[in-house]
Amino acid sequence: MSDVRNQIIESDNLVALAALPDSLARLVYIDPPFNTRKTQKRQRIKATRDKDGDRKGFGGAKYKVEKVASGSYGDTREDFIPWLLARVEASLRCMTDDASLMVHLDYREVHYAKVALDGLLGRECFQNELIWAYDFGGRSKRKWSAKHDSILWYTRDPKRYVFNFDEMDRIPYMAPGLVGKEKAARGKTPTDVWWHTIVPTNGKEKTGYPTQKPMGVLERIIKVHSDPGDVVLDFFAGSGTTGDAAAKHGRRFVLIDENPEAIEVMKRRLDAYL
Repeated sequence: MSDVRNQIIESDNLVALAALPDSLARLVYIDPPFNTRKTQKRQRIKATRDKDGDRKGFGGAKYKVEKVASGSYGDTREDFIPWLLARVEASLRCMTDDASLMVHLDYREVHYAKVALDGLLGRECFQNELIWAYDFGGRSKRKWSAKHDSILWYTRDPKRYVFNFDEMDRIPYMAPGLVGKEKAARGKTPTDVWWHTIVPTNGKEKTGYPTQKPMGVLERIIKVHSDPGDVVLDFFAGSGTTGDAAAKHGRRFVLIDENPEAIEVMKRRLDAYL
């Protein structure tokens, strides 16, 4: 699909997928709503320098802080698995024969999704459950605190797919003294458990969009599971991290979301690539 340009599509994803060409994408990554049965919202504030402000900043300067409108959506579906499966099935036509599919979920639905996706794609096409672990936020006093997401990796063909081992970023050894200076300096390749921080609260990466995922996680997926020039498809595109990571590494992107706020965030974020 050498003529495919970068696109952001505002639409119900079932409608948009039906209009896309066959064999469009070599990598599909989706981060659907997690069915948390909560309203997903990230509170945003605006700080204005004011001598009478009640918050101190750098150099002792005072600031007045006010809350500003924040995006949100209701994350509850009784029919979550059939709803998700219908969209994955609609996307299969848009994948190349050697494509990979990454489905990003959390503990609430991932086990149900795994069984359903095995039925749709075939158990032989399941390659990995990747665990993204992070250490941020509150701690429960009633149970073990949930601090990881799961990413299910499937391939269209169990024997033919992209896996660029040499494109993996290296990570530090936990016990560098056991492996010698040369290996310690080079670092090791990741396993199926990825320790990576969430999007930093005050970082340049932050868009303010609820459920935004970090660039580092998407960059690792895109570099290993696609080649430069390939098309990456995300039909739950949210803040556009998939497109940002794809463009940064020489891939093209097709992003779909029906939320007008998501579309505006993506257009601002990805303007240079459109």
